[in-house]
Amino acid sequence: MKPIAIDLFCGAGGMSEGILQAGFHIVFSSDINEFVEKTYTHRHEQLGLIQGENTFFKRADIRELSKDVIFDSISQLKIYKNQPLPEIDAIFGGPPCQGFSRAGLRKKDDPRNMLFKEYIRVISEIQPKYVVMENVEGFRDTRLDGFIGVTGKVYPDNSLVPDLLKSELKEIDYSYLEPESLDASDFGVPQRRRRVIFLAYRTGQRAPVYPEPTTLSEESKVSVLDAIGDLIKDEKLKTSLNLKVSQYQNDSIKGRTRTITGERVNYDRIIRNHDLANHNDLIKQRFSLYQEGETTSNLIKRIKAQGVNLNEYPLLLQDCLQKVQDLVSKEELVMKFSQGDVDQVLLEALITKKSNRYRYLSDSVAPTVVTLPDDFLVPLENRIPTVRELARLQSFDDNFEFLGKRTTGGQRRREEVPQYTQVGNAVPPLLAKAIASEIKKVLVQKEVHLVT
Repeated sequence: MKPIAIDLFCGAGGMSEGILQAGFHIVFSSDINEFVEKTYTHRHEQLGLIQGENTFFKRADIRELSKDVIFDSISQLKIYKNQPLPEIDAIFGGPPCQGFSRAGLRKKDDPRNMLFKEYIRVISEIQPKYVVMENVEGFRDTRLDGFIGVTGKVYPDNSLVPDLLKSELKEIDYSYLEPESLDASDFGVPQRRRRVIFLAYRTGQRAPVYPEPTTLSEESKVSVLDAIGDLIKDEKLKTSLNLKVSQYQNDSIKGRTRTITGERVNYDRIIRNHDLANHNDLIKQRFSLYQEGETTSNLIKRIKAQGVNLNEYPLLLQDCLQKVQDLVSKEELVMKFSQGDVDQVLLEALITKKSNRYRYLSDSVAPTVVTLPDDFLVPLENRIPTVRELARLQSFDDNFEFLGKRTTGGQRRREEVPQYTQVGNAVPPLLAKAIASEIKKVLVQKEVHLVT
């Protein structure tokens, strides 16, 4: 009998993939967004998790969720017809992290900060055996004012969020492990992505542990080329490189997540979500300035130190000259760049005002996958990564299809949640699997102990 899980704030399903790979059965999941719902439910249908039969997805604000709502949904499942409802072994969730992020301005009164309180409320009502919460590292040093707990406890202003969480769990009779920061690259994910994980357990349950890294050394980590080398679009380049298919690529192609019956997903091997952005030749030439592992700031330093021959970049030369023709002649422009004698005006004419960009390094792990792909270039081609390439860097299977628009702009991204955002917001499945596997171990140990 598989242990029973609930996944809240599930997004497109990165955490759920890991939960399923660890051997859980997800009976209930929820997210507020209709666009991620399409991807999530489509994927679960692939896996034999059918809405209303053996699983229930509810699109809802967590503030609308309660014990009655959740258990009423589970009671409708055909697998529990004339059967007692199961006890929930674990609840997994990652309350939206933007309010905790170190990347931008944080506000104590950001309403997103209070969603973790709602997560605690659901835990207090459902009373699962184990609790997993995932969040960004900024979670550890965020402070809140005017926080009132689920039992009515009033906390002083400027309270640290981890302290609030620990206190609240004590109030509802849960013990906890001190939060730990885990790097996805230590667990077979080809990406440096640090996330704070918080584990708690109901009184009477065995204490879990955090997973031990499986790819801790740099030599054992999965590199960018190991992850996406087979997805190179330029066939001539691909042929000339003659790259071997890596174990990671094989695992991605075959699929790590099995169906509910333990079989591989029925997959036609068509690489989906691998559409290229429409870069013109000028943009491609600008991208070609970047060497592997080079950021925009590194590129600028190299140009100033070594110079660059603009005659080798005719489209860039023409574009740059049009922008600064009132300042320098063509000959002067070429000479200045060849000598590295360039100021901010000339650099912006060449590179544009884009604050920073980074070309992946083939033999290293990628930096954190984000929701906007424009900040990155693949290592061996002059283009940004595709949705599929970023999904590979997150450790999604190739048969996991992202639905909806590929990308969208401005404020619409918050509401529409396009494919790039679905991928960037996800918990890497292999990291989630490592965490969920530790929860399953203590559940199995408890069952063995009861039997003996």
